[in-house]
Amino acid sequence: MAEHQLITRRRLLGLFGAAATLPVLSACGSSVGGGGGGGGAGGGTVKIGLVVPQSGVYAALGTDMQRGWELWLEQHNQKLGDYSVQTVIADEGETPQTGVPAVQKVLQSDGVDVVVGIVNSATALGVANLLAESKKLLIVANAGAADITGKARTPHIWRTSFTNAQISAAMGTHLARSGFSDAVYAIAPDYAAGTEVITGFTKAFETGGGKVIGQAKTPFGKTSDFQPFLSGIQASGAKATFCFYSGSEAITFVRQYTQFGLASSIPLYGSGFLTEGNVLPQQGDAALGVQTTLHYSDQLDTPVNKDFVQAYQAKHGEAPSCFAVQTYDAGNVLNRALRTASGLDGDAVAAALEGVGTIDDSPRGPWSFDGQSPRQSIYLRKVEKVDGTLVNAVVEDLGQQSQPV
Repeated sequence: MAEHQLITRRRLLGLFGAAATLPVLSACGSSVGGGGGGGGAGGGTVKIGLVVPQSGVYAALGTDMQRGWELWLEQHNQKLGDYSVQTVIADEGETPQTGVPAVQKVLQSDGVDVVVGIVNSATALGVANLLAESKKLLIVANAGAADITGKARTPHIWRTSFTNAQISAAMGTHLARSGFSDAVYAIAPDYAAGTEVITGFTKAFETGGGKVIGQAKTPFGKTSDFQPFLSGIQASGAKATFCFYSGSEAITFVRQYTQFGLASSIPLYGSGFLTEGNVLPQQGDAALGVQTTLHYSDQLDTPVNKDFVQAYQAKHGEAPSCFAVQTYDAGNVLNRALRTASGLDGDAVAAALEGVGTIDDSPRGPWSFDGQSPRQSIYLRKVEKVDGTLVNAVVEDLGQQSQPV
């Protein structure tokens, strides 16, 4: 994403990026040290490497993730299972060129037992061999490329976030049964995540009997004037538009969609990152009525989420995002796994994760692992104004969804 796209917190939500595997830096030395501790009986210390962006254009997203991790530990006496936790934070930066060395550092120099975090999908894919050599486990708390827990799946990489197509497929199924038939136009940025999103949406929509009548891919990070693309939507005869934008592009697209006069005649739908976090107040009333799908909303009316939101707001003065929840839940599943794990090596922790069952105390609602990725509720959300504040109100729970195949 171009440097000129710097905006406020949680502005960069479209980082679910390139799925190409990059060369992996080889491990130095014959082994990687661990934090120490017994087996499932607990005791001792577990050392966690929290690898999230601390610099560059993705730093705000990394801040959300770090806050979610720290809140979980604060609420659980700084422990995972019976282990005391030592967290080592490393800067993932913006690209795999910085992210892969950051993971290498926490494994080799800091001797962590488990790695948590990762925004960039290519980084998650690029460290697979390094984790295997180190016999350590990574819990991905954001990166959404399907290959991470799909074609390139390894026993040492699990995720507590989402896949790009998981979010968009839920909207495809919903729109297919909502009377739009063959009259939906799809638009997204021209990069890996955009392609995965549109593919997931289209497959689900067409399986439900619909047909995408038009599609466009806009230059990623370079489009500030969407008028030519909006003209194409208008001329297509579409009854609805599905889009995937995030960050500053989401702000611009939603504003221009309304200014162009489309919002009143061709309703706008999208993956939830379109209106998630701090982009929403910057979109203003132009976002009213926009409907999205996502695995979380801070408006979820459950005791667990209300407590979570209250605690997060009290500490940080703003509502939590899905990124904070994803890392919060990384702590949750590690806590469960380390109660029974026979050791802290990757194989032992992975085996324990297989038995954690339903995570019934997550702010997002109950979920479970299915193929090392969450099977979770995806919510239909609608932008409404409540007491003068724009929110992503929950319209419907669309049910439990796994990673599409």
